[in-house]
Amino acid sequence: MTTVLITDDQPLQRLGFRMLLESQDDMTVLGEAGNGTEAVRMTAELHPDVVLMDIRMPGLDGIEATRRIVSSGNRTRILILTTFDLDEYAYAGLRAGASGFLIKDALPEELLAGIRAVATGDAVVAPSLTRRLLDAYAQHLPSSAPDDSSLDPRLAVLTEREREILTVIGQGWTNAEISSRLHLAESTVKTHVSRILAKTGARDRVQAVILAYDTRLVRPA
Repeated sequence: MTTVLITDDQPLQRLGFRMLLESQDDMTVLGEAGNGTEAVRMTAELHPDVVLMDIRMPGLDGIEATRRIVSSGNRTRILILTTFDLDEYAYAGLRAGASGFLIKDALPEELLAGIRAVATGDAVVAPSLTRRLLDAYAQHLPSSAPDDSSLDPRLAVLTEREREILTVIGQGWTNAEISSRLHLAESTVKTHVSRILAKTGARDRVQAVILAYDTRLVRPA
């Protein structure tokens, strides 16, 4: 059973989400939050599998709420709801630690599929779209990252092959593309990706793409 916390400052919007989610046999809504402060508090108390996080809310917004939930060490996954697929809010949400984002007017089946994917540890956003976001907002990337990415301690723990695979993940390659272009079995690629996430502490593939940018393994197009 996937447990969900709904965060939105519009009561009718929350009600619509609740009705949709509770119509599913494999989902249950633990609660609703009307702002970011409530979302942080309720996540700490209830430990939902997924927080459906609105971005624009009074007081503490969804970006800062996401950042606080992730930095607390809570393993709850955050699914951001945004207005446009390539906007600064989606970018900021991913960099804050969200595992994905969906457009607010997504079809019900898309929303349900997104929640299920995030709950199982998958990322809802394709790495290629993540890269487009990072390229679009490259001016916001940290300027203090070293030019020599090998100096970054998060990369020092990786083997040469793992660093190579992290680089192409950052370029938006899928497992199938990595397998074909690097002449590796797809099962081997999956093993490498799992090890990269574990060693670097990246929560999912989206965060691995961001790591590749932050450490300058990949640079904006």
